[in-house]
Amino acid sequence: MDRYEIILYWSDEDNAFIAEVPELPGCMAHGESQEIALASVKQAIQLWIDTASEFGDPVPQPKGHRLMFA
Repeated sequence: MDRYEIILYWSDEDNAFIAEVPELPGCMAHGESQEIALASVKQAIQLWIDTASEFGDPVPQPKGHRLMFA
């Protein structure tokens, strides 16, 4: 679970920090601080994996490297 990339950023629109997991579609969380958003997204990752497993959906393996964009 700790090897998935997490993107953490501030959203003016939501007035909160957002944490997204690009490798798990739709997996994200928010919080009033970076720490809260990060803790929440770790729970969301586990829930995402548990739900996918329950329904027999594939769970992507963590890429284990940083995504890079030019």
